[in-house]
Amino acid sequence: MKYTQLGRTGLKVSRLVLGTMNFGPQTDETESHAIMDSALDAGINFFDTANVYGWGENKGRTEEIIGNWFAKGGERRDKVVLATKVYGNMAAEGDAWPNHDKLSALSIRRAVDASLRRLKTDYIDLYQFHHIDRLTSFDEIWQAIDVLVQQGKVLYAGSSNFPGYKIAQANETAARRGGTIGLVSEQCLYNLAERRAEMEVIPAAREYGLGVIPWSPLHGGALGGIIRKEVEGGRRAAGRAADTLADPVARGRIQAYEDLLDKHGIEPGEAALAWLLTRPGVTGPIVGPRTAGQLESAIRAVGLELSEELLTGLDEIFPGPGPSPEAFAW
Repeated sequence: MKYTQLGRTGLKVSRLVLGTMNFGPQTDETESHAIMDSALDAGINFFDTANVYGWGENKGRTEEIIGNWFAKGGERRDKVVLATKVYGNMAAEGDAWPNHDKLSALSIRRAVDASLRRLKTDYIDLYQFHHIDRLTSFDEIWQAIDVLVQQGKVLYAGSSNFPGYKIAQANETAARRGGTIGLVSEQCLYNLAERRAEMEVIPAAREYGLGVIPWSPLHGGALGGIIRKEVEGGRRAAGRAADTLADPVARGRIQAYEDLLDKHGIEPGEAALAWLLTRPGVTGPIVGPRTAGQLESAIRAVGLELSEELLTGLDEIFPGPGPSPEAFAW
């Protein structure tokens, strides 16, 4: 495994991030624990989750699965850089009582204590804001985070799904307040088929020293050889992959992508991850394996070297938007 610094921090993290969103809804606890053991054995030390994972009446279940894994001992917690998120509504199903979501100081205080209980740990390495809160000022948000840092419950703060201007606003507020390091990472949708983050989000992250953590690196499976799998009678596309293939232009790009990688003898999913690892500012993509076999494939991508010819071909199939403001101005 290869490692890098998380943004401008001194924290060393693996170039792959283990995403846990499938733990609970699609992968049972026994298999989830096996996947985490395999990830740790492979040198992956960066695990990502969120308080709402498990979804619906089971939200919080994913954190519980991770907490039960930590409780097995073997220095599991000490070896892991643990990231979770706050924002989603954690009230019981059908309970619309206020202050169970978003980023008020009260909500953050309640949410972090609940996550710590589920995770069976006394601190969170990276506490991420899952979405912007249009009704809460960053002064209030940073006041809440400052208290958590002082209490030793949180070490670093990060963002997820933030536009570029909110990254700037958050860190300018932190700088004005003093005493807080501000955002150190941004987790955003970014992959070969979805490169809009290159216009504003990634430049803002790099300007302020945030590590970029792409989610959905395979675009919901569309970049994982989905057309070939359909032809061979495998699992049919669903979700984002199905939406992509429903567009004839997008389907043509995916077909060209698979044909190009077949020519180079490279698995599509591994190429998509390896491409992200070449991108400026990227700390590491989040991989969310449902099985141990999917994790093994992702790990191979870390050692995959993409030729200049292949990188050029990928850019021709999936051209980025170009830098801002030239991408939308002159």
